[in-house]
Amino acid sequence: MIELRNLSIFYGETQVVKEVSLSIARGASFALVGESGSGKSTILKALAGQVTDWTGQIRLGDHSLEHGRDPALVRLCQMVFQDPFGSLHPRKSVDATLSEPLAIHRIGRQNERVLEAMDAVGLARKFRFRLPHQLSGGQRQRVAIARALMLNPPILLLDEPTSALDVSVQAEVLNLLKSLREDHGLTYFLVTHDLPVVSFLCDELGVLRNGELTEVTSVERLKQGNLQSEYGNELLSKSH
Repeated sequence: MIELRNLSIFYGETQVVKEVSLSIARGASFALVGESGSGKSTILKALAGQVTDWTGQIRLGDHSLEHGRDPALVRLCQMVFQDPFGSLHPRKSVDATLSEPLAIHRIGRQNERVLEAMDAVGLARKFRFRLPHQLSGGQRQRVAIARALMLNPPILLLDEPTSALDVSVQAEVLNLLKSLREDHGLTYFLVTHDLPVVSFLCDELGVLRNGELTEVTSVERLKQGNLQSEYGNELLSKSH
């Protein structure tokens, strides 16, 4: 469902991602892990069409990504950002936020679709006309997830989706993401430094260091505490 071939990404003269190749099966959940500055969020932005200075190949489903804004991308994948307060418009109600993608793409049954999306993410209907500041962090992230699903994309890009939330709420959101993937056959591409989240949500992980992919391995190996690369095991020891 996601394929990267020799992906290199540049910020001006600086190469921040170096010849990364990955293949992620339909319906799989894949995590890219590494320390801050390793390039993992940059790869996510390239998949989302937010970074355009890259070489190599990016394929999503049957679609080969072009440089610049690619209209087909919108229906193929959507992103859930780290900070739900920053990613939601402060003056738009839940209803307006969820209706907007439907209006832009001229999709009917808006009223029913908004309610269905709220039900799918476990957000009570009484919150429909509330603004982001009237919601808790967990509720805001549920709105962000619902918005990402409004166009029924097969791929969700997840940028540290629980790191800005209280620990008590993190588990609720992770359980929601897990059940949505199972119910809708979604493919997840997760970026995080939180290895317990990877263990819970993912099947495979890639370890990125200074823009280079040092290994791709199964979550089973992560759970056994036995990654293949020296750097991967170093990350593992820091997480305990």
